[in-house]
Amino acid sequence: MTFLKPKYHQLTDEELMHRSSKGNKNAFKVLYQRYHKKMFRYFYRMLGQVEEVANDFTQDLFLKIIEKGHYFDCKQKFSKWIYALAGNMVKNEYRRRTRHGITETFDEKMQNGVFDMDFERFDRPKFSKALKNAILQLDEKHRSCYVLRFQEELSIKEIAEILDCPEGTVKSRLYYALKKVVETMKKQLLYF
Repeated sequence: MTFLKPKYHQLTDEELMHRSSKGNKNAFKVLYQRYHKKMFRYFYRMLGQVEEVANDFTQDLFLKIIEKGHYFDCKQKFSKWIYALAGNMVKNEYRRRTRHGITETFDEKMQNGVFDMDFERFDRPKFSKALKNAILQLDEKHRSCYVLRFQEELSIKEIAEILDCPEGTVKSRLYYALKKVVETMKKQLLYF
């Protein structure tokens, strides 16, 4: 009697992580395929919209998953766990940047070409630049909530679990983040 290989793409994230933590490379590959783009986008948006930085952090995250996979509790959602890991990496990077005095202003980012985008229409780049600037001006807590909700499309409950705070706190942070984004964008769009 032969055993059929499991169809990895049909397994849940939690089942894949359980198998991956036992050394199953195929399970890890499927998790990587499912989450690589999401995590790259998350790091890109949270860490100054620099592609190389996002790539480095994404690779580091997946290395952590390989190295620390045995810490994963299969009773919790994998998506919550991976965003919590990524969020901790972002917090550590913010602390490192603050400690070393590494700050780059929006104007410096513009001069360095970080925001160069090739859109067909004129209004789209103006709006995109204003939105990116507004998001970059949010503090870490508000930016995390904003990115997780509006760019990663997670629910309030999922965000609360990832950030380990009450849902009311997430809602409050989102309210103030949106208010700040709108105010900043209004000012920016007047000058473009």
